[in-house]
Order: sequence, then C-alpha cells, then structure tokens
Amino acid sequence: MVNTGMQLISFTCAVTGWIMAIAVTALPQWKVSAFIGSNILTSEIKWEGIWMNCIYQTTGHMQCKTYDSMLALPPDIQAARALMCLAIFMGWLSCTVSCCGMKCTTCAGDDRRAKAGIALSGGVLFILTGLCVLIPVSWTANTVVQDFYNPNVPLMHKRELGQAIYLGWAAAVILMISGAVLSSTCPLMERGGRYRRGYIGRSFANSPASAPDPPKPITSNSLPLKEYV
Repeated sequence: MVNTGMQLISFTCAVTGWIMAIAVTALPQWKVSAFIGSNILTSEIKWEGIWMNCIYQTTGHMQCKTYDSMLALPPDIQAARALMCLAIFMGWLSCTVSCCGMKCTTCAGDDRRAKAGIALSGGVLFILTGLCVLIPVSWTANTVVQDFYNPNVPLMHKRELGQAIYLGWAAAVILMISGAVLSSTCPLMERGGRYRRGYIGRSFANSPASAPDPPKPITSNSLPLKEYV
C-alpha cells in the first residue's frame, strides 16, 4: 500500500518529468556536430532540434533559424513534433487528474473508491505521457546512430546524440515510474465489494447492513410486579 507521503513524492517526480519533457521539446540540442576525420573545425557547433537549427560559436554568439517548411522535414522530426506536443498536453491532463485523486485533497469527498479510481487514471496517463516522450527520442537517436555508421553519409553531415536526447530518456523513465507508483494506489476488491488492500479505512457504503436486534420479552425477573387493588 502506498501511503500519502509516497504518493506526494511520486506526484512531484511526475511533475518534474513533465517539466523536463517541455524542456526537451524546446531545446535544439537533439543532434550536434560530429568532429571526426578531417572535420576539425571546432570553432562552430551546429545544433539541430525539432523546431530550429542553431550555430553556436566559441566566442559566445549563437544564431538560430526555424525550419522553413514542415513537409520538407524528415519523418522522425515530424513525428517528434507531434508526439512531444501530445506528451505536453497529456502531462498537463495527468497532473490535473492526479491532483483530484490524491489522498491529501478533498476532491470526490470521502468516497475512497472514487479517489482510488481517479488516482489510477492519473497514473496511467503519466505512463502514456512517458511513452509519448520515449518514442520520438529513441527514434531520433536510432536515426543519428544509423547515419553515423553509414559510409554513404558525408563526414560533414554526420551528427551525434545531443543533450536533449539524454534528457528525454530521463524524463520518460521518471514519468513512467511515477505513473506506476500512482497507479498502485488502486485497491483490490474481493467478492461482495469489500476492500482487501488500498486506502486505509472501512468502506461503509458497500458493507451489508446489520439487522436490528429483536426485542427481548419482559419477564418477571427483569421488572418488579405491582399489585393493583
């Protein structure tokens, strides 16, 4: 059973992973220049993201330019745009739903079963958010590695994995682990609708109503008899 403290920690980690996913979407360091062979020009570093290209100079100057045409982009960049935007929206939805299902909030009143179902939904949404981040990051990393070892690709066009790729992997892992912890707050049910494990407390809504005790007959030993004239 996950107590309130563990639930708060997992929710905080999930929000942190969501913020990291937003940073990954905005950063241009998905692909960086590879300095191999005769390509020894280290005064400029080229970054390629899903929204723009940037050239960073050792003097501290940086110039960025957004992509002119979306349809001219490679499939991995187009898919990364769509999935990362979907991940940001699902992360916001996951935070909203999870807040309503946490034990420390007053949403859904005292209905523990409803709060557990809401917490389960929020955890599943966080897991799906992590998958939406993991797929484009891994796809882009696979493309970079294949082009790096492809002899037909010129050396000046070879790229290496940027910092955004590693940050995206970390964000995906944090989101999925936090979502799994939040999902574990869903109670298991036995026959008859009673709780077997989950939230602390007894469910009075599903417990069978006890029959009232039958009235006891009045006997001579229980009450004194009075004589009437």
